[in-house]
Parts: sequence; structure tokens; C-alpha cells
Amino acid sequence: MQLSVIILNYNVRYFLEQCVLSVQSALEDIDGEIIVIDNNSQDDSCQMMRQRFPNIKLIQNKENAGFSKANNSAVAEACGEYICILNPDTVVAEDTFLKVLAFANKQFNLGIIGCKLIDGTGNFLRESKRGVPTPWVAFTKITGLYRLFSKSPLFGSYYAQHLNQDQTGKVAILVGAFMLMKRELYREVGGFDENCFMYSDDIDLSYMISKKGKFNYYFHETTVVHYKGESTIKDGTYMKRFQEAMNFFYQKHFSSDGFSSAFFSVFMKMGIVFFSFVKMFQGKSKVKSSPNSYLLFSSNEKLADKLRVVLQKKVSFHDLKTEKMVNSSSIKNKDRVEIILDNEFLSFKESIAILESLKNTGFTFKIIPKKANFLIGSNNSSERGEVIKIE
Repeated sequence: MQLSVIILNYNVRYFLEQCVLSVQSALEDIDGEIIVIDNNSQDDSCQMMRQRFPNIKLIQNKENAGFSKANNSAVAEACGEYICILNPDTVVAEDTFLKVLAFANKQFNLGIIGCKLIDGTGNFLRESKRGVPTPWVAFTKITGLYRLFSKSPLFGSYYAQHLNQDQTGKVAILVGAFMLMKRELYREVGGFDENCFMYSDDIDLSYMISKKGKFNYYFHETTVVHYKGESTIKDGTYMKRFQEAMNFFYQKHFSSDGFSSAFFSVFMKMGIVFFSFVKMFQGKSKVKSSPNSYLLFSSNEKLADKLRVVLQKKVSFHDLKTEKMVNSSSIKNKDRVEIILDNEFLSFKESIAILESLKNTGFTFKIIPKKANFLIGSNNSSERGEVIKIE
């Protein structure tokens, strides 16, 4: 078997459904398997999996075992030569795995491969590629120096800014939303460290693998949507766990350097205070606004009629059978129009391309997954997305 895709789920039933649909399509020409492991979700994630995807392996934990332990247990049951750790709030293109595996098979001393990640509005997620967060690199991030001197190797390491988003190359750290590697390499380093509940596990694994002389790569030739806000709500609990996770990483890898540990401790505390202030300000100032109208990309005009009833707003119909695809980044949307992409007639790859081509033009986006009764999307990578049932 070539590939095992591991999807760890926790209370994101609708995003999981869309993710699994996209992965199924991406594995059609690959000898692969999907393993979904659920960390004791309280929604109907498992029921949905049993009903809609009865042939996919589902592991149900009786408690929230955390990111590391749950993924390790799933990988232990995987059969693929390669594994891909994948977040449930992602959407892969139909050729994502074909492209990544082709690249992987050409590399020497391969570590982990990550890919180009965008949020639900089509914007690039900088954490797709990162450097090792040494105390100095953490300092440049907290103080914003990485923004002022982004081209400098001294200041631009946090987001591996020696590479631009459309340039494949070696990086130190990749994000746990999408990590593809040899299964034997994962097992050789012991997988994710189970002493870390979450948040620095991907940093630690990337670092451990690079220390073995392997090369981690950021691969830009395929794009994956990561809604991001579904897997992390940045509240007080998040901040506590994030601090614990970073303390874990520094104690594990830098504890022998007393100055570095003290340096990290001071600036971590500064960063947490600054982060909390920013989140408090954002929470008070940000007001969510709903679209004034919708534009449906589909070939099913009856669906447009149904959406008009459900959404109680104007729904324009862009017939994919007769009209050319909208593909102009020069379009400016001043009327708060939301584009709805019908996966029955648009592939996931085409939908991702639309998000990228119309980013920063004022549009927001929802997808109707194939044979699903809901719209799904996210307009903000820091907050939960939106699911609208249409039946």
C-alpha cells in the first residue's frame, strides 16, 4: 500500500465529512487507505462516519487522548509505505497526493513534506513553512521584527521567509495540519511525543526528524484549504496549553542552555500578555456581517431555488454548463456577495483555485460537498467557520 491518510477528529462533524470526501477523491488512483480516529467527540461525528463512510476505518477513543497519542495509535494500525497526518478541517485537491508522492519518491534523505495551505478566504497561511523557534526566533516573532526585516536571515526565520509561498524548498518545521512522510521514519523517531498534549507536537516531530539528518520540504505545487479556526479556538484554555507546549519543547531541546531558557521564559510571558490584549481588543471590535446576496456556481438551477428559500436572500445562478468560469482577481466586490461552490459540478481542485484567484476581492466562500445537505466555509482563520443546513 502506498499511502495511509490519518485524520484525527474532535467535534467537527461537518468539516470531517467534507475532508473525507476530498481525501476519497484524491486516493482514487492511489493504493491507499483512510483512518479516522475520533477523540471522544460529543457531536454525531462517529454516527456520520458509520452511515456515510462505512468502509473507512474508524477508531473511537473513549476519552480525548490529545493529538500525539491519538495519531500514534492510528499510525500503529496503518499499512501504507507513506503516511499523511491530516487535520479534519482541511480540503485536499484531487491530485494533491499524486503530486506530493511523486515529489517524495525523487528525494534523498526525505523527512516530512508539507504543502501550500490557504484559509477559507483563499489567503496563504504562513505557518505552512517555519523555522525552528529558538529563543531568538521566538523573540523576532513576538516583537514583530520578522515583519520589519522579512528578507533578513537573522530576522526572517520564524516563517522560513527564505522561501516565498510559490517556491518549493527545504524548511525546518512543518505544520501538523498536513504532514506526509515515510511510515518507517515516523516509527523510527517514536512518532509524536506523547508527553506533549498538543500545539508543539508538530514542531517537535519536525525538529527530531531534521536532527536525524533528514530534509523537510515545503512543497508549493499543490494547495490545501485549512480552515484552521475549527481546530483551535484561541481562548484562555488555548493560551494555557500553548504555554505548556512551548515550555515542553524548550525543556526537551534547549534546557542545557540556561541563558536560552531564561530568555525564552521572559519573552514567552511577554508574548502571552500581548496576545491576550490583542484577542481582547479583537473580540470587542469585530462584528460579523452576513452576505447581502449569494452567487451559486452550479449546473443545478433547482438548487438555486432551494437556496433562495433557505437563505432568504437573493441567489444568482452561474450555470457552469453555459457560462465561463469567473477567474479574475481584478473583480472588486463591494456588495458583500458570497460565492457558493457546488461540488457536484466543481471538483475540489477547481473550488480551491477559485478561492485563490478571487482572494482579497471582497468575496466570501462556501462549498456544498457532493451529496451533502449543508454549506460549509470560514471567513476568518482565527474563529470557527459556518455550517448552514439546506435540508
